Parts: sequence; C-alpha cells; structure tokens
Amino acid sequence: MALASPVDYAGTITSSQRQLSSVMPRCNGLRCTIGYGNKSRAGGHLVVRAMSMDRLKLDFSNPNWKNQFQEDFDRRFSLPHLTDIIDVESRPTTFSLKSRTPLENVDGSLEESWNGYVNDDDRALLKVIKFASPTSAGAECIDPDCSWVEQWVHRAGPRKQIYFEPQCVKAGIVTCGRLCPGLNDVIRQIVLTLEKYGVKNIVGIQHGFRGFFEDHLAEVPLNRHVVQNINLAGGSFLGVSRGGASISDIVDSIQARRLDMLFVLGGNGTHAGADAIHGECRKRKLKVSIIGVPKTIDNDILLMDKTFGFDTAVEAAQRAINSAYIEAHSAFHGIGLVKLMGRSSGFITMHASLSSGQVDICLIPEVPFTLDGPNGVLRHLEHLIETKGFALMCVAEGAGQEYLQKSNATDASGNMVLSDIGVHLQQKIKSHFREINVHSDVKYIDPTYMLRAVRANASDAILCTVLGQNAVHGAFAGFSGITTGICNTHNVYLPIPEVIKTPRLVDPNSRMWHRCLTSTGQPDFC
Repeated sequence: MALASPVDYAGTITSSQRQLSSVMPRCNGLRCTIGYGNKSRAGGHLVVRAMSMDRLKLDFSNPNWKNQFQEDFDRRFSLPHLTDIIDVESRPTTFSLKSRTPLENVDGSLEESWNGYVNDDDRALLKVIKFASPTSAGAECIDPDCSWVEQWVHRAGPRKQIYFEPQCVKAGIVTCGRLCPGLNDVIRQIVLTLEKYGVKNIVGIQHGFRGFFEDHLAEVPLNRHVVQNINLAGGSFLGVSRGGASISDIVDSIQARRLDMLFVLGGNGTHAGADAIHGECRKRKLKVSIIGVPKTIDNDILLMDKTFGFDTAVEAAQRAINSAYIEAHSAFHGIGLVKLMGRSSGFITMHASLSSGQVDICLIPEVPFTLDGPNGVLRHLEHLIETKGFALMCVAEGAGQEYLQKSNATDASGNMVLSDIGVHLQQKIKSHFREINVHSDVKYIDPTYMLRAVRANASDAILCTVLGQNAVHGAFAGFSGITTGICNTHNVYLPIPEVIKTPRLVDPNSRMWHRCLTSTGQPDFC
C-alpha cells in the first residue's frame, strides 16, 4: 500500500519532494506553522506519508481509488462562498463591457447576448502533462504507475450573478510583507474594476495588517483619479509592513470600518493571515469577502505558473549579473559573486542564471552542495580560473545555510533570520585561493533592495492587471477565502489553504533545472 503525498497538495509526488524535508516558518505572526511530508524507505520502496489531517489516504490496490481521489480533490478545491454561512440573494451583475447603445442585428432586432461572462461550472485543468513513468524528468505522479487523473479547478472571471449591491459596498485594499514590483499596478486595477461595477467607497489600509490597529494610520480614500498614475512608480502606494495583530482584532477592525470586501496582496504568510481572517469572518457569519492576490518576488506559491514581480526581478537581476561579469572578466583571475532573493526557493537565481548565459555556477536552496573537497565548489572555481581566467557565480540567499552559524532570531513575520551566504562565500573564496597561493579578485554584489523597488516591467504589469480584475470579479461572485492566479496559462480561483501548505520549490529533476545545468556547465557539487 502507498499513500498519497501531501507535498504539492494536488495529490502528486515530485522528485524534489522526495529529496527535501523542511519546515515552513511562521508567517506574519499569525501562527501558520506548516511542514512538508516525511519520507522513509520500507522494503526498498519509497513511502510518502501525509502529514495534513484533511488528506485522503489512498490504497492504490483498490480499483476505485481514482474516484476516491477525485472526490477528495473536488472537496478540497471547492471554493468557499458567502451562501455557505448566510442567506444572501444574488442579483444580475452590474459589470458589462457592452456598448451603452443597444446593438442591432442585421434584421434590426436588438442584440441581447454577450459572451463576456464565466459560467460557474467552467473549469481549467491543473495538470496537463501525462507522465509515462515516475523516472521522467520532472514527473509528478499520484500513484506508482503514474496514472492519469483529471484535476479541475475553477476558472476566474466575471459572473452573470453577483452577491453585493455595488452602491452599498465598502471595499478595502491592503499590501503586506515586503516590497515587490507590481503592487501599485494591482492596487490601481482593483480600484478601476470596483468602479466599473459601481462601487464608490474604496479605501486603502496603510502599512499592511498594522493599519488595522494603529490609530494614527488612517484609511486612504481611493478612486480613479488617486490611483491613475501610481503604476508608474515602484513600491506600494499604501505602504507595507511585516507582522500583524491578532486575527480577532483585525476582524473587529473590519467590522468597525464596515468593510464588505478586503483584497489582501501578499505571499504565503500574508495569505495564511487572509485565510485566518476569512475563517473568523465565517465564524461570526459576516457578509465579508476576503480575496488574496498572490505577491511574491520569489515565485514560491504552490500550483501557480507565476506570481507578479518575478519577471521584473529576473530582468532587474541582469544588471547586477552583467556588472559582476564585467568586473570578473576585466580583472586578473576575477570572480564575480551575485546573491539574489530566495529564502527557500531558487527560482529567481535559476532563471536569472539562465537568462544571463554568463553564469558558471548557480547555487539554490533545493540542491545541496559542498564547498571543499575534490567535487566542491571551490575546486570547480580553481578549474574555471585555470581554463577561462575568470568565473561568475549566482547564489540564492537561502542556499548553503548549513555552512553558517544559525542566529535563532526571527523577523517580524516569524521567519528565521538567515545568515549571509554571500559574505560567507566571498570570504571562503578569498581564503581558499590564498591557501593555494593563487591570486584571485572577488567582487561581491547584493542587489536585493534594488530589485524589489523597481517598477513592474510589461510582462508583470499585464499579470497584475489580470489578477486585480479577477480578484474583484471573485469578490462580487460571492467567494471568500480564495486567491487568484495562473495555472497552465489559464486564470483560476484556488482556495487559500491549498496554496499555502508549503512553499513551491525548484524540482532538481525538472527540465528547467536541467537546462540551467546545461547552460552553466557546472558539475554535481557532492
């Protein structure tokens, strides 16, 4: 008997999850400690056991296991709705892109149909590749035979029926966590779409969840004229902060402010907070829709193709990498070292290395490496200096933490404060080349805050526009406790618990990581 893995929370077992065991830190001070699944070997077979209590344990010898899996999947991915807890009537939507002038058919009759709405039964496939074997590159399998099981998730977009009277709605927007390119684009688009529905009362909550309980942080009235040009600058028009008050206090504030909708922009920790707020609102039977918009520059939210800010960060990282390359190439035995964001996931470092084409060594948290010894990073640097005369390295901030002294300190969000792997590598490289009596010239660049503060590029600006619009559509459709994102190029709604159970990780067996290794030419550092 084998058990379904909880790790990517779509019922699949991935190769990276076979290799990694970690714990997601507390998030935004909201007690959202989550862990990965454990792994063990029994009788020569890998057994992955679920740690989530709501997961179905599957017996693959049962011929009915697929139906059991699909029923469990449908249950977990069902979207929470206001009608689950209160009696509320729907009404025809006020959102329409049709001309103000009635359109006429060729025969002169009025055109009544407009195919601009999403049906509540529309779905998109979460997984689209049928892997033939668990040994296929990047294979994600439910059972040992890699059986194909359809997994459908809700399509995002405007509905014909809505559950709020727009003229009576008061909507709030809050941006939490750290800065990320595109925050202002999302704020702007939420405001514009709310006004398209007819909402007049829109406010911004300043400096994250802190704005709910700090008396001197007043609501910021928002409208089209206020937000018209905020997308032309980086940062957040509303300000950000990490940490927060108790969930009960935040919901007390939501009630006191008479908010009907709250749009929460943030990453895994912020979404955990949004889900807890949603749960407390349901407990109090409040007609309040809590909608998340996934913001993480690290691109580490489960099930989603991409989160906003990621493309901009990869593009902005090129300037740092190019500078490091010029420094290394111009110096005698030059070594350029660039540290990029990525506490637990190495997506930025991997994609930046790929797009640069100049990186010789890419180090990410998901792939262990050794520094010393015949197969270590330092020996490969020697080889590069001997053969090329210079070298260029990229490292994610969360990589190689096992080589550093742990501080046991946490930040305002409850995340463990990481030691600086960049500084450690810089010192280690200098020391190593002194010991072998070979000259080296190490240039270390840390562009972290420069990447966070820039304006969103065109790709992210489009993504932010779509996410902002779909967040508003989801709220008016009566959903709550959901987030919106892209799965396999389609815009969908997902229950927040399904996207925050673990960070999304780079799969060391994926084709993308293999492409990065091909580009850098680096060996296995083990």
